[in-house]
Amino acid sequence: MTSPRPASRPIPAQPAGYVQLARYSSLTHLWRVIAGAERMGREVTLVRGDTEETARRKISGYALANAGTFIDTTPILRDLEDGFDVHPALVALLAGDTEPLKTELNAHHELQLDFTIALAANRDFICRPDFRFVPIVKGLSDLPSHLKLRARRFSRDEINMLLLRACGMA
Repeated sequence: MTSPRPASRPIPAQPAGYVQLARYSSLTHLWRVIAGAERMGREVTLVRGDTEETARRKISGYALANAGTFIDTTPILRDLEDGFDVHPALVALLAGDTEPLKTELNAHHELQLDFTIALAANRDFICRPDFRFVPIVKGLSDLPSHLKLRARRFSRDEINMLLLRACGMA
């Protein structure tokens, strides 16, 4: 038995950092995605400051293993210019070879995917993705802990597909 849906109020406008996934959407689509996330065992929570009736939720608990190919190396190279750390994967990265870093990430990290989804007043279904690499087991990787491991930018279609996969809808 499912719990009754609270009365929902769309958010007034699309905040900065959100991506439009669909135009002319509905509350039904939002609640279908949320129900799918709950069925898949994802954590669905309110965004801080929102009430139950606000049509915005955060979905977390989905991760991609072997996602080293999604690493954005530009910020890492910038960080290495300021302070060099000796690690074989980082030395190879400085030489232009990304494969050792991707292999290290595939072995010891996963890409954690969090989505904040909402319905805006203009009926846009929007999403703010929060993708980051996290260690599978803390301390197992010998990459420097201060190194910021960021995922590359994803297109709107990629974000939508990952959201649907996280919710068991694709």
